[in-house]
Amino acid sequence: MLEILSPVRLLGLPGSLRQASFSRATLIGLRDSLPEKVTLEIHEPQLPLYNEDDDRSNGPEQVLKFRDAIKNSDGVVIVTPEYNHGVPGVLKNALDWASRPFGRSVLAKKPTLAISVSSAFTGGVRAHAQLNETLLAIPALVAGGPQIVIGNIGEKIADGVLVDQPSLHFALAALRQMISMCRLSSSRLMA
Repeated sequence: MLEILSPVRLLGLPGSLRQASFSRATLIGLRDSLPEKVTLEIHEPQLPLYNEDDDRSNGPEQVLKFRDAIKNSDGVVIVTPEYNHGVPGVLKNALDWASRPFGRSVLAKKPTLAISVSSAFTGGVRAHAQLNETLLAIPALVAGGPQIVIGNIGEKIADGVLVDQPSLHFALAALRQMISMCRLSSSRLMA
């Protein structure tokens, strides 16, 4: 029997605001290597600091757009650098907005892949662990397998794109698993 694969819409969230962001470069490299019928939109929201008082109403407009982007995706790919052995504040802030109001997280049960990148050889492993902990608490559906950490990232980027083939293959293997999770989740919703 011929299997027809459904399209998959992924949302990419770089955990850095830096102009020459390694996180964005990694997402671009992944986007350029995706299989047919899979798209990756890189989303870089400019969100206010999380304040529960602002969340009691509909919330700020840029937050509503951010939440809608997550809702309208089949899965989320988050790439984070490591700052002081953890995730950057801008990423944690975005995850806090996505996880609220309590019990109505747009990331709940959403297939999600965490990737960390670092100039150090460790690849941001501590930020990766912290990110996974936060995602599990939200509770996102975190793609399993080995931790996707890419060390010495500065040497693996050319013209703002991750080009190192071993790193891309490593990350794409996990991404393929997440794409399967997205298709499985989508087929369950249609059943």
